[in-house]
Amino acid sequence: MLSLSAIQEATDRVSAVARKTPLEYSHTFSEQTGADVHLKLENFQRTGSFKIRGAINRIATLTESEQDAGVVTASAGNHAQGVALAATRAGVDATIVMPEHAPISKVKATQRYGGRVVLHGTDYNDAQARAHEIEERENRTYVHAFDDEAVMAGQGTIGLEILDQLPEVETVIVPIGGGGLIAGISTAIKTQRPDVRIVGVQAEGAASIAQSLQKGEIHTRDSVDTVADGIATRSVGQRPFEVIQKQVDEVVTVSDEEIALALTLLLERSKTLVEGAGAVALSALLEERFEYREDEVIVPALCGGNIDMNVLTTVILRGLVQMGRYLKITTVLKDQPGALQGLIDIIANQQANIYAIHHERTSRELGMSDTEVEIELETHGPQHAAELLAELRSNGYEVEVLK
Repeated sequence: MLSLSAIQEATDRVSAVARKTPLEYSHTFSEQTGADVHLKLENFQRTGSFKIRGAINRIATLTESEQDAGVVTASAGNHAQGVALAATRAGVDATIVMPEHAPISKVKATQRYGGRVVLHGTDYNDAQARAHEIEERENRTYVHAFDDEAVMAGQGTIGLEILDQLPEVETVIVPIGGGGLIAGISTAIKTQRPDVRIVGVQAEGAASIAQSLQKGEIHTRDSVDTVADGIATRSVGQRPFEVIQKQVDEVVTVSDEEIALALTLLLERSKTLVEGAGAVALSALLEERFEYREDEVIVPALCGGNIDMNVLTTVILRGLVQMGRYLKITTVLKDQPGALQGLIDIIANQQANIYAIHHERTSRELGMSDTEVEIELETHGPQHAAELLAELRSNGYEVEVLK
């Protein structure tokens, strides 16, 4: 079982490379939730994620012969960068296996930090299987992303920082993928402050903990599907699971739409960029997935900021949809002069802004004299969108809202 002393011993190793990240009070989210919200900004960490902490601590424990043989690991991206940087600094050769569809930004960053990248499989588990093949063939040391005590201890240094920065903390919200982060943080905090509540959060498309806790044994999903690629694992590790069973008070889930909303709000209101996995802790708070008191001192851990720019565009759009500020509609008009203008006049009178208009005349479902029009709109919020739709329908337009 991971111990507080192991985390304390990791502190000096980790602090030599990793940053002590800020813990900042959020006026915006405190007002929105009624809680006393402080954001642990681990997205400001070197390599953009907490993973550097565990990687540094694990690489530091290699024997001389293990250093000479090199290391191998599997990662969706953040652990890859941490291991690449930690190994390069220690003069150790590192091979990193990543899923074939890993974000391009994470692949390139891993290569820049000195890692040799091998792309394989559809998700973390496929990449892990290939990494173990390389481990056996090349006699390398496998550096597990989460099911390793030294890695968990390195991640646990975040818990020590939270207690140091905010002694009055009452609840800490932590993302769960493989479980190494929450195992480390909960051990660091619960050992010293058993009264502090630890809430774990998984993305719905990669949620395995609920069934695991219910059965008392690890449940492995057949597949994962979530925008939070940093926590997209089919199951948690055995060592983290043992810690979660004993020290985590509650585990909840959030949807991709809710993650997108939290990410967009962080970017717009706090000027803070996170990836999907970095937004899940705040999302659980905003969506009230667990009960909390007014003025309760709560720390959501924003665990990473490495998001691909193409993914960011899509996520922001989904976030705006959730906020009621982006609306895509379709309707059928007569294909004749002035028909589109009448529709546009109503939209303009309702003070909605048009992003784009698309015509479709070739669908078999349309009459020969009809055209389908798809319009992307900027609205002020849910009420404004509802008023616009009501006005269009009252003027005879059969409007469908596209998801």
